[in-house]
Amino acid sequence: MNVLFVCSKNQWRSPTAEKIFADYAGVRTRSAGTSSSARHRLNRRDLDWAEMVMVMEERHKTIIKQQFSDLGHKKIIVLDIADDYAFMDEELIALLQASVTPYLP
Repeated sequence: MNVLFVCSKNQWRSPTAEKIFADYAGVRTRSAGTSSSARHRLNRRDLDWAEMVMVMEERHKTIIKQQFSDLGHKKIIVLDIADDYAFMDEELIALLQASVTPYLP
């Protein structure tokens, strides 16, 4: 399963998710950001690659739907994780594990 994690600047939340879920059996991960200043800005190739897109906030889902209107039936899951954590923050990891794990094989 190809899982794409999306936040704003691709600095803290989505790279943390990409890293912690990269070792799950049968799961391949990538991360991207919606902002023009993102470390890796979300693009069509990312979305085409992904079987599941997990965004940190509802606004990320809105941006994706506005910028990439032809997503078809691609599943976008909103995790509701605020931008309050640093990369690999223990609380962020716990939130991600609780939110993401139920969707993984």
